[in-house]
Amino acid sequence: MITLTGVTKQYTKDSIALHDIHLHIGSGEFVSIVGQSGSGKTTLVKLLIAEERPSKGKIDIGGWDITRISYDDIPHLRRQIGVIFQDFKLLPKKTINENVAFALQVAGEPSHRIREVVPRVLDIVGLGHKMHRYPYQISGGEQQRVVIARSLVHRPKILVADEPTGNLDSINTLEIIEILKKINEFGTTVVLVTHNRDVVNLLKRRVITLHEGKVIADEAIGKYRL
Repeated sequence: MITLTGVTKQYTKDSIALHDIHLHIGSGEFVSIVGQSGSGKTTLVKLLIAEERPSKGKIDIGGWDITRISYDDIPHLRRQIGVIFQDFKLLPKKTINENVAFALQVAGEPSHRIREVVPRVLDIVGLGHKMHRYPYQISGGEQQRVVIARSLVHRPKILVADEPTGNLDSINTLEIIEILKKINEFGTTVVLVTHNRDVVNLLKRRVITLHEGKVIADEAIGKYRL
């Protein structure tokens, strides 16, 4: 599903964010990527969604070499990859329903499909009964659930969650992780980038550890050891 071969990302002569990364994540896996600040986690996310390009090496996603992806093809790639960030980035003047629908509207989806898809993804995250509320009327954990729903509208094969619980308390954190596990059970590959030791150790799934731009550990049932 995701294969990185000899991937290096160098910004300047003295700044190498990732160095010679070799990595394979199979279809349907739930993988946590951990590491201290500056380890290269954020750069890795940017490469996976083609926000940046590697200096060397190859990135293959679903049989598609995205190393030299054209700008016209990036929107097609991002329909295959759902992305969740720590910052909710919801539109404050739109309802929950409208926020999720907007992701389909900008992709040119017909209105009948939008009416079909939006309630379904909101039900997956447990917010179907609050679809007409505005972001300021729901909690932080619920706002993050809206973001997850929005990321699911194109039925992505891969979901990349970059510090999705960074702004949440422990109760909301566990709720978000349970939703990610549920999505993974549907067959979606989940890549969780996090610094939350408790979440990683609770999951008991594969853990890839980055340090100074290199993979220093890759354990099938791992722990956050840093």
